[in-house]
Amino acid sequence: METKALQELVKKVFSDQKTRVEFENDPEKVIARFKLTEMERSAVLATQRKLGLAAAGGVKLDQAVDPTIFWSAPVP
Repeated sequence: METKALQELVKKVFSDQKTRVEFENDPEKVIARFKLTEMERSAVLATQRKLGLAAAGGVKLDQAVDPTIFWSAPVP
């Protein structure tokens, strides 16, 4: 699913304060500037709705993801 356009969107949102604020206020407007596939667009919007602008160590991200989920799974 990861294309160059998706990488560029993520880089821009996390490296440019103005774009970050704009994304937080109107993610669809920012996404429209990038040539994302429909699947990528839907995934970005769904994640943004669920977690907001999720970054490593973010409270919402930590609540939504259990990093130990795979630790207890037996290795074949």
